[in-house]
Formats: sequence, C-alpha cells, structure tokens
Amino acid sequence: MGMHMGMGGGSGGPGARGMAPKVRPKHTSLTLKRIWGYLGRQRASLVYVLMLTAISSGLSLIGPYLIGTAIDKYIIPKDYNGLVWLSLSLIAVYLLSAAMTWYQSYVMIGVSQRTVRELRQDVFARLQLLPLPYFDARTHGELMSRTTNDIENVSNTLNQSVTQLLSSVLTVMGAFVLMLMLDVWMTIVSLVTIPLVMLVTGQIAKRTRKYFTAQQQQLGELNGFIQETVSGQKVVKVFRREDKAAEQFSVINQKLNAVGIQAQIFSGTVGPVMNVINNVNFALIAAIGGWLAFKGMTSIGIIVSFLNYSKQFGRPINELANQFNVIQSAVAGAERVFEILDTASEYEQDAGLKPLHHVQGEVVFRDVTFSYKEGVPVLKHVNLTAKPGDTIALVGPTGAGKTTIVNLLTRFYEIESGEITIDGENVRQLDKNSLRSQLGIVLQDAYLFSDTIRENIRYGRLDATDAEVEAAAKLANADAFIRKLPGGYGTQLSAEGSNLSQGQRQLLTIARAILADPAILILDEATSSVDTRTEMHIQEAMHVLMKGRTSFVIAHRLSTIREADQILVIDGGEIIERGTHEQLLAQQGFYYGLYTSQFKRVG
Repeated sequence: MGMHMGMGGGSGGPGARGMAPKVRPKHTSLTLKRIWGYLGRQRASLVYVLMLTAISSGLSLIGPYLIGTAIDKYIIPKDYNGLVWLSLSLIAVYLLSAAMTWYQSYVMIGVSQRTVRELRQDVFARLQLLPLPYFDARTHGELMSRTTNDIENVSNTLNQSVTQLLSSVLTVMGAFVLMLMLDVWMTIVSLVTIPLVMLVTGQIAKRTRKYFTAQQQQLGELNGFIQETVSGQKVVKVFRREDKAAEQFSVINQKLNAVGIQAQIFSGTVGPVMNVINNVNFALIAAIGGWLAFKGMTSIGIIVSFLNYSKQFGRPINELANQFNVIQSAVAGAERVFEILDTASEYEQDAGLKPLHHVQGEVVFRDVTFSYKEGVPVLKHVNLTAKPGDTIALVGPTGAGKTTIVNLLTRFYEIESGEITIDGENVRQLDKNSLRSQLGIVLQDAYLFSDTIRENIRYGRLDATDAEVEAAAKLANADAFIRKLPGGYGTQLSAEGSNLSQGQRQLLTIARAILADPAILILDEATSSVDTRTEMHIQEAMHVLMKGRTSFVIAHRLSTIREADQILVIDGGEIIERGTHEQLLAQQGFYYGLYTSQFKRVG
C-alpha cells in the first residue's frame, strides 16, 4: 500500500516538538572500532592486504641493511664488482617493494569502496525506518550531507589511512627489531623522543577533534540551506529575496570558514612539529653514532643503516600526522553517520504486535489529547466515531488540529492520552506496517517521483500489472490526459512531477490510492489548489475512491463536503460542533459562519 503523506500539522506544527538534533560526541576509539566492524566484513581481502603490506614493508626494511653492507663490505674496501651486484639487488628490492605497495593499494581501494557501500546502504535503510519527528527536526540538506559528504570522508580515509596504518605498524616493529640487532645503545637513544611525540600528538588531537566535529555540523547546515533555497527558488525570486538569501548564505559560510580554519591550523601543526622532533632525533643518533665510530665501537655502515632505520621508525608516525586532518574529519563525519544508525527505528517496538486484516472501517477516538511541544496541546480530549463506510469531514481554521488527527490515526505520532481504535483494536497494539497498509492518503501537495507516470501510479501497489495501473487511472479520470502526452504512461516526470499541472499531479495520486485499494481513506485538502473544472474531475475521482470506504476528508472548500455523513468542526484542538451539513447550518454557529463567509466570497 502506498502511503502519500507530507506533514502539515496543527498548532505548533511537527517541527516544534523540541527535537533539535543532538550531537553526541563519542570517543574516537569507539568510532574507529565501529568503522573497523564494517571493515571486518571483508576479512579475506583484508588478510590479502595484510600479506601484501607485510611483503612491502619487509622489502623496504631490507634496503637500509643493504646500504650499510655496501659501505662496510664494498665501498670502504673498494670492491667495485661486489658494489655493482649489491646495487642491482638494492634496485630490485625497491622496485618490488613499490609494486607490492601499488597492488596493496589496489586491493584496499576495493575493500574500502565495498565497506562504504555497505555503510551507505545501512544508513539509507535506517532513514526509511525513522519516525517522522526525526525528519521534522532536521533539514533535508543536513541529512543529505551525512549520507554523502560524511560518508565520503570515511571513504577517503579508508583508502588512504588503513594500509598506511598497517604498513606503519609493521615497519615500526621491523625497524625496531633490526635496530636492536645493529646497536642496543643507539636504539635506546632513538626512543628518547617517542614520549614527546605521543604528548604532542595527544594534545593537538584533543583540540582538533572538536573543531572537525563543528566543521561537519556547519557543512550540514550549509547544505541544508542550499537545498532549501534551490527548492524554493520561485519563492525567492517572487519576493525578490536573492540578496537576503546571499546574505544568509554568507553568514553560514563564514561560520564554516571559521571552524574550518581552526581545524586545519591545529591539524596542520602536527606535520611540522613531527618533522622537528624527527630531525632532532636524527641529529642525536648521528652525533652519538659518530662518537661510537671514533671509539671503534661501531662501523660507518652500521651508522648509515641505523640512520635509515631511525627514519623508517619515525616516518610512519610522521605520515599519520600529515594525514591527521583527514582522520579527524573522518571520525567527526563517522560520528554523525552513526548517530543516524543509533536512532531507534519506529518499528522496533512492533515485535509481537497484532496485524490488521479484513478491516471493516470503524474508527473511534476516545478522549485523545496530543502535543507536538510539551505543554502546548494541539488536540484536547477529542472524541469521534466513524462507522464503516462513513465519510467524516474535518473543517476549521488553519492550525486547528485537523491534520494532526490524521497523523495520529496513522501513528506517525503517538498520542499522550486517550485511545484510538480501528474495528475495536487499539492502534497502539497494531503492527505499524499492517496498519498503514490499510490506509490510503491523498494530500494537497501531490508528490510524484522522477520516474514514469506508470511507475508513479504503481507506487500504490508494486505488484500491479500494467492493465491494473491503467484501470486505476481511468477510475481517477487521469487516463484521458495521460494518453495525450507524447510518451503516454511511459512519460518521464521531472522532479516532483513539475512538468504536469497541479490538477494532473493530483489525479495521479488519486489513481495511486485507487490502485492501493485502502480500507480507510484520508483526503487532505485534495482540491484546494486547482481550478473549478479540474476540481470537478478530481471530485468525480474522489467519489469513486471513497465508495464503500471509511473516509476522512479535510477541506477548506466547504462546498466539497455537503454529502459527508458527519462534519466535525475543530477549533483550538477541540471539536466544537458536529453534525451533517444541514444540521450545522441550522445551528447557525461556527460552521454556519464559515460557510456563509465562503459563499459571500464566491458570490
């Protein structure tokens, strides 16, 4: 069953529910552990990468040893033939190491892309399961930023840093062992700067991470503003707010610039500081090694090998420091992605709840109270009964709570007190998927996807045949205009169906609902944005759709609900009048005032 719902809302509106997005900073180690959990699904490939990295690292460690051997055994004794052969061996080692490094990167790219594909898939799947209040509290652009920019940051880091981390660990371990084998005292000297390295990187990491988190947040806000401005470009131009939009963008852009500069400045200091520490370490080793050589306690070749190993010992740390901003940005982005994955699905509490089948269509609200924002009730002690097949009209001023009644029936929001039943079953005891499969909703703002007309109608029931799709279109009075289009039912719609008129889009959503064949129907201002002739076509289609179904009709044009079995007049979240059209006119109350004022405007 296709659900076609966009949130309106009564007083306060859904966005006022006080659900501003919360950033819950997690420890870097926990976030990295979760990323590793995704990587772990590629175990076989990771083992392969580890083997290639071990070979590459081992070959790179052979080089300094061969250089030291060349000095002591061939250069100082002036054995040129031996030097040539050793030099050729050295070239072969470095070429093979480079080839292994390239192949390891090639394999790792595949691993990281598959990992990010699964992460992206999980995030999008989770978004489909989140309750509507979650989306009310966040701009679409901000959520898009999490599923694109933030995940892309994770992807870039996996491509660049995972193999580098593996290589670094193996290289550091191998270099340390070889250094110990060459000279224990010089090894101890080379370790003097390690505590300093750890202290510096730790202090910078502490300050940098909060700026990268803020940077990702500001990027999400910027994307949200861009998305809203582009989507509402007609409104911007009609009200001549181009300059105002540019000013607002400039403010958000400046905030992003400020936190971006702070993040990059702090992270940018890591590389230079590490270079200074490594150069100091190199100078200490050279000085002490030279003194040991003067004393005859070591050879020139060993000193040269040792200096190379000390560089290999410090290089991995230095490389990771140079990648520091990438890693910090990825961790901040990953936290924002995991915040989506950690948000509870609206279906998690549905296990063991009853399915809803063979609906007769009796809907009862008993003493229902609801607030979007705590302390500001939108509905107050609402009671209503719709018998099977009844048409219930909901009328009242904007913000009275009409759409909220629909939101509660569909369990898009949960009531605070009272009870809603369908055929005597409490909706809170019903499986949401099962419940919504029995509901069909046609909105004032007809939403269509960038697909063919046939597939947009089929969205109501995905297993429908082409013949069933066309039959639904005929019942909805849509078949005639569809066949006049160049592509007929295969006509490709642009974004949100903007290449069709409002009335044509509405007829397609009615066809979609007819195809879905719901037991209970909700029509939310379905004819308020079209001309009189189109309204007649829509009214005819709606009568076909409503036949034999319990229907709730929200309408501003009161002329469209004269035949309703019951009209509920809602004001301030309360039902203040109820009855048929004739009964309410006879009362000469609130409804009478609304109806006569519309009649006068029309006249």
